[in-house]
Amino acid sequence: MSQKAVYIVGTCDTKGAELSYVKQITLEQGVAACIVDVSTYAQGPGADVEPAEVARYHPEGPQAVFTGDRGRSIAAMAIALERFLQSRDDIGGVLGLGGSGGTALIAPAMRALAIGVPKLLVSTVASSNVAPYVGASDISMMYSVTDLAGLNRISRIVLANAAHAMAGMVCTPPQMSASDRPAVGITMFGVTTPCVNRLVELLRDTHDCLVFHATGTGGQSMEKLADSGLVAAVIDVTTTEVCDLLMGGVFPCTTDRFGAIARTGLPYIGSCGALDMVNFGALDTVPAHYRDRNLYIHNPQVTLMRTTPEENALIGEWIGERLNRCQGPVRFLLPMGGVSALDAPGATFYDPAADAALFEALERTVRQTDQRRLIRVPHALNDPRFSAALLDQFHNIMRNA
Repeated sequence: MSQKAVYIVGTCDTKGAELSYVKQITLEQGVAACIVDVSTYAQGPGADVEPAEVARYHPEGPQAVFTGDRGRSIAAMAIALERFLQSRDDIGGVLGLGGSGGTALIAPAMRALAIGVPKLLVSTVASSNVAPYVGASDISMMYSVTDLAGLNRISRIVLANAAHAMAGMVCTPPQMSASDRPAVGITMFGVTTPCVNRLVELLRDTHDCLVFHATGTGGQSMEKLADSGLVAAVIDVTTTEVCDLLMGGVFPCTTDRFGAIARTGLPYIGSCGALDMVNFGALDTVPAHYRDRNLYIHNPQVTLMRTTPEENALIGEWIGERLNRCQGPVRFLLPMGGVSALDAPGATFYDPAADAALFEALERTVRQTDQRRLIRVPHALNDPRFSAALLDQFHNIMRNA
């Protein structure tokens, strides 16, 4: 039997039969399994870990969970479950079963686990938009087809498939070779592609380059890997998600952008990639108060808006404040010749005054030390010489890391 266990999570008061069925199949595959009951009302049969035990992990204690108000109780149990799972050292994988409420309860705890830990959520809502549940994690979601309201000829098949899939993931984890190159996370957007492509080519022989599309979730995924200890460094060429957060675009980061860098102290090389733009959908979706701005139709589904000097000053201050929280080695490069393919002489978003406001705000805000430095580079971001400058700073940091 595997030394690691599958934690089977759900509400035993409403889904006890389904949870027990999944546990039975998992055990038959030679994998240890335990049922974690996250019921917030009556306690159901078959639990290995009872609701009161999970609720004990809530910062305010079990009384914060068992409130009698369904919405509040589910939200509180979600917090307790996250902390409970993080306290375990024998998790081989987590298999959750839930309707809409159970899915909302279980998914946050799964997202908090490290990338690579098997996570499978059988859900009645898995055929709709799953982005709010999956987020930046590697959760697999399986549609239950029928409601999870007792075992039937369909649910038996779906749940058996889920149990076998989880057992397979736990029993056959991928093995990382000792000779594997260290991983480096790199952020890219269409208008910063030339810069990133050169970096990847130059680093290919020595590093495993993980490139993330800077569309909100991309940055979150990169930082999730940083928090999980799965990257050795970050080359954050494209910080454009900050523009969308502050100006209401469709590809925003969260307020925790740069948080993983601060928490881990990872070597960090960043830049101003695509801080000249905010992303919206089709032209007719641009908010009315932005309609008279400098807009560029990137494609029929994406419209870009040029940031102003005032907005760039706000962006620079926001980034600078978060860089100040980073105690590891930080180098943030300022491309004086332009921050994207559209920010060049003769191009749609060329605006030296806006760029100057961004750079001045960063230099005014960032508290520079031997570890944390801003570096002006007299080239555009997509100029090969800027890629070379990023690479030089990366090598300098890694030599001393």
